[in-house]
Formats: sequence, C-alpha cells, structure tokens
Amino acid sequence: MKIIDAHMHLSKIESFHKTAVELSGVDYSFEGIKKEYQEAGVSIGIGMGLTEAKVNGFPDEHATTPMGLDLAEHTPSIVYCAGINPHQLDEHVMERLRTEVQKPEVVGLKIYLGYYPFYAYDEVYEPIYALAKEFNMPVVFHTGDTYSERGLLKYAHPLTLDEAAVKHREINFVMAHFGDPWTLDGAEVVYKNRNVFADLSGLVVGNAEDIKRNKESPRFFNHLLHALTFTDDYSKFLFGTDWPLVPVTPYVDFIKSIIPKKHHEDVFYNTALNVFPKLKPFI
Repeated sequence: MKIIDAHMHLSKIESFHKTAVELSGVDYSFEGIKKEYQEAGVSIGIGMGLTEAKVNGFPDEHATTPMGLDLAEHTPSIVYCAGINPHQLDEHVMERLRTEVQKPEVVGLKIYLGYYPFYAYDEVYEPIYALAKEFNMPVVFHTGDTYSERGLLKYAHPLTLDEAAVKHREINFVMAHFGDPWTLDGAEVVYKNRNVFADLSGLVVGNAEDIKRNKESPRFFNHLLHALTFTDDYSKFLFGTDWPLVPVTPYVDFIKSIIPKKHHEDVFYNTALNVFPKLKPFI
C-alpha cells in the first residue's frame, strides 16, 4: 500500500529536538526520516513550514513569513506547506510569499491557530485565502492542543474553522490533528463542510511503547473513535505522523488499527492527492 505522510516537521525547533531525544527516540534529521520512510513504505512527506527566530521562541512574532523547513538543505521525498506568521504579512512579505508558493515543492499553506492569537476567520488571514484561491492550494490549520504552553487554546478550537470554510468554499482546508481533544466538534465541522478535511497526525507523542499503551487503554481513544464514526466518511481523512513526535512505522500501524481496512487507500494515499494537487508530479 502506498503511503503519504501529510503532516511532519523538519525545522530547527528546539522543542522538537528535545522531544526526539527524551520521548520519541527518533533520529531528528533528514537521514533519520529518510530511513524511517523507507522502512515504513512512505513515498513522500509534507512538511509544515516552521521557524524560530530565537531558541525556544515559537510561537514567535518575529519569525519570517514564509516559514519553511530549515533542518536540511536538500530534502528529496519531502515537500512542504509554507508557514504563515500573521504578524508578518505586509505588502513586501506577501510578494515574497507569492514567489514562494509558485515553487513546485510548496504544496500548501500552514496557519498556526492557537500559537498565534487570531481565529481562522480573522481578517488578517484574508490575503492568505486570496492567494490560496489564486493558486488552488489547500490551507492547513493547526487545531487542538498546542505543543507550547504559551499557545492560547481558544484560537485552536476546531469550531472556529467553520466560518472560514463557509466564507471560502473554493478552498480546501485541512484540520490538523482532527482538533484533538475536541474531535467530536471537529467531526461536525468536517461532516458539515465539503471543503474541510482532517489529518490524523499528532494523536500520540512518544515511542512505540507509548503508542501501544495508549492504543490499548480502554478510554484514551474513545473520543477519537466516536468522532470517526460520527463523520462516517473516511475519504475526508489524511494520514500524518507529526514526526518527530512519534516514530513512523508504529504510528502507521496504529492508524491502520483504527481505520477500517477498506478505507486504508483513501486515508493513507488518495485523499492527500485530492487535497494537495501539487503532489502528483512527485508521486
């Protein structure tokens, strides 16, 4: 089975380096992810553009838009979504972003709800949505829990995507992390809006044993399974890892275990190609 990792990271973020050493046990480098992708049968990864202007700075209002992948210079088998800092969206920045999105390897745009204090429907993002429409690119939103205690959760609740989705029907939106832990609210937004999808990345942080322990817990994933059942349309979901937060192969196995086998092709491959049309030349 072909696999696309629709959500991963490859940036010099201090907390990612720390997580790799202390929690997930992965080799957080391009060589590390290349090896894991080969072992897991992943054909391509979509990195979420992210940078820190200072160590442990994210969310950092001084980070330059567009944010990219700065952990490695050459990353075959990895494309990316250009990261957006809403504090850095003046006319000069927008021209730079326009040039960026025309690169073959830039397949989408990434907005970090919760890390920056703006809702998905805030006027500050209207130039981003106009660009997404012009170039037929999806917009990925961080939703749910934030990986920094400096984040503000109210901005990352999945219900806040509904207004943007209704206003901009021509854009495909991806709800990263399925809004976890508010997955049932996220499920309603996905169910209601034909242009909203969700990735299943970042539902666990840790190593293979952590994934196994949480999967076997009688309660840990009840809310997730309830939400998946409520949506009742597996073609609206994309596989993603949120690497380096977890090793790839155990996470692939975990997602396989909660998705009915007849829907694996959609979740692990087809939906990503549908949502990210610029992926096709790389496959």
